[in-house]
Amino acid sequence: MNVVFLSPHFPPNFYQFCVGLRQAGATVIGVGDEHFDNLRAELRSSFREYYRVDDMGSYDELLKAFGFLTFKHGKLERLDSLNEHWLETEARLRTDFNITGIKTDGIGFIKHKSEMKKLFLEAGVRVARGRVCLTPAETRAFAKEVGFPIVGKPDVGVGAAKTYKITDDYELEHYLNDKLPVPYILEEFISGEIVTFDGLTDLFGNVLFSASHRYSKGVMETVNEDGDIFYYSVRKIPEKLEQAGLAALKSFKVKERFFHLEFFDVSENKDCSEIVALEANIRPPGGLTVDMFNYANDIDVYKLWAELLVTGKFNAVCERPYFVLYVGRKNHLNYALSNSDVGAQFSNLICHQERIMDVFAPAIGNYGFLLRHPDLEPLLAAAFEIQRKA
Repeated sequence: MNVVFLSPHFPPNFYQFCVGLRQAGATVIGVGDEHFDNLRAELRSSFREYYRVDDMGSYDELLKAFGFLTFKHGKLERLDSLNEHWLETEARLRTDFNITGIKTDGIGFIKHKSEMKKLFLEAGVRVARGRVCLTPAETRAFAKEVGFPIVGKPDVGVGAAKTYKITDDYELEHYLNDKLPVPYILEEFISGEIVTFDGLTDLFGNVLFSASHRYSKGVMETVNEDGDIFYYSVRKIPEKLEQAGLAALKSFKVKERFFHLEFFDVSENKDCSEIVALEANIRPPGGLTVDMFNYANDIDVYKLWAELLVTGKFNAVCERPYFVLYVGRKNHLNYALSNSDVGAQFSNLICHQERIMDVFAPAIGNYGFLLRHPDLEPLLAAAFEIQRKA
């Protein structure tokens, strides 16, 4: 099987998908703008061929690359980057070269937050009131209709950059003057904890494994306040959350894909008995969350995904014997413990730690620790101590 992987060096941990593909017997072809010699050795050795382009944003360059690769290797059977940024590019290339997967006619519902609402409603999941407002008049009318606070965010985009919580008319005018020159969707503000439904489906849409995470605060708040965040995977997914997630996957027609569905838990007891859909991401969750899948289940999701593409099989049992918690720290915050102090004090819990790339730091910190334990309480206590300020 010929599998093309776009921008295989980013994010850094995703090189393991290419390694897994090679081990599963695929012919792995990398296409990226990084020089081959700058790629890590494990990634270089996984390729049958690496085709470098000058500009990944140039579709003409990519067309030329894929034409050449098709001539040289034959039919290109799969294409992915597992990266939000390249979803539309992948869909165009799959359409032009008839590659299995999401094509141009299916990309709108997984890129536009306004379109996502339609499919969540189709699945019977409540959504926040919201719509795309293109003019100041439409913006002010929406604020009057639903009342403050409201949230403004790009209709297409990932992360929380240039996302606004607007609490009064003054902040509304600041938003109108400061926001990016792209379509924005405005939504009523929902007060609740963020919870996710994550996992992987096969070619027929069957869920092969699933996970759920809870966040200490919203990513938007973390970025806008320049604070820190932690989040953790649960061992038992709440029934109502799982039901909503499965219904949404059918509406979004998620096949042979990772998924990362985000919800607000607005129930009084924080048991997900009442949830509101936030957005759908039809790709793996970011940061070190894929590694959290692995540590929670003692599996290798990178390898399992590759085997799924090549063989159609998923040979693992995921029973979640551990809670896994990510706790991030930012360089400019004055913590009571140094990173080395944290490593020494919580060595019995830490299963991984690393410096985080600067592009992700506003959301999840400059340095991250993964901790795991069969019980949640020791992890929460450690997270609070790790983020305790001097």
